[in-house]
Amino acid sequence: MPTPPPSTPWDFALDRVTPGEDLVGIGADLDVATLYEAYTVGVFPMGIGDHGAEPMGWWSPDPRGILRPSELLVSRSLRKSLAHFEVRVDTDFEGVVEACAAPDRDGRWITPEIAEAYLALNRAGWAHSVETWQDGELVGGLYGVAIGGLFAGESMFHHVRDASKVALVGLRDLLVADGDPRRLVDVQWQTPHLSSLGVREVPREEYLAALPTVLSAPLPARWA
Repeated sequence: MPTPPPSTPWDFALDRVTPGEDLVGIGADLDVATLYEAYTVGVFPMGIGDHGAEPMGWWSPDPRGILRPSELLVSRSLRKSLAHFEVRVDTDFEGVVEACAAPDRDGRWITPEIAEAYLALNRAGWAHSVETWQDGELVGGLYGVAIGGLFAGESMFHHVRDASKVALVGLRDLLVADGDPRRLVDVQWQTPHLSSLGVREVPREEYLAALPTVLSAPLPARWA
């Protein structure tokens, strides 16, 4: 079981945040303690400069995109694709982050500083990757932060069709293995692609109200 870090000096209270405003703060740092505290109160970092550069922004979207693991929609074609991939967990976290940060895709916000911060979270036991492999090659995956029953998804990639979706199925299987219904995947913002997989939007107020219950669930056995 990973050990919670010491408290951070930064205050992430959201009691004075304007409804509908996603950006809730600027500054702070990317220490493990800071990131851990932020996720436990519904906040995550992303730079607001060009391509994710400083200053560092702290975000809590309103509305929030969420996925209950049991509500993941798996199409017939995706079910067929599952047989063509090997799903692994935490075997190449750095490789997943690097692929997600490729400059030719939306991952340009994953700066070297962001990447190093999540590598530190991974070393501390709080950030994880679910990977899809084919013929010994990493071809897709996702990474995020796991605290209690929360998996806060950060990014995903694919080099082969359906590879990232298969990783999401792998994450679903990991989260539902012991049948705890409190677990939740936070995807930050809903997109049409994510909506087709079962992601829905809830008001920030609803997400924050549910968060203590989600966090009270145990980590999945694989990460505990």
